[in-house]
Amino acid sequence: MIIVNKQGQDIMGGGDKRIAFAVNTEGHNDAGFAGMISTRFWPELACIGACQLGTVLSKTTDSGLVLYALVCHSLKNGWIDQAETIKKCFDSIDTDEPIASISIGTGLIGMLSGADFEQIKRGMELSNKKIILY
Repeated sequence: MIIVNKQGQDIMGGGDKRIAFAVNTEGHNDAGFAGMISTRFWPELACIGACQLGTVLSKTTDSGLVLYALVCHSLKNGWIDQAETIKKCFDSIDTDEPIASISIGTGLIGMLSGADFEQIKRGMELSNKKIILY
């Protein structure tokens, strides 16, 4: 469920300790928000290899920031069952703490690959996790 909407604000400056974002099944995450995360915190993420749709990868940085890479789309096949996939990803995260999330699918890569932010947002609303939407 979305508990706070901070759209338009900078997620990296928001002070949240847990941040979720989208990555692709092919494991090529060197562009967009995932690319920024791979450059700053998680170099292996840029070329992580093939991942199953619905998987969540996580990393805790030296500063205590917990990053969640949600495998929720394919560069080749696009976005499949968007609401259900996002819900599945969030629900599989093992925490009761709020999770900050970028507005998944609204960036250039998301738009070009057919993301439907309303469906993605619906999946966030249906999730049992507390989500802070940026």
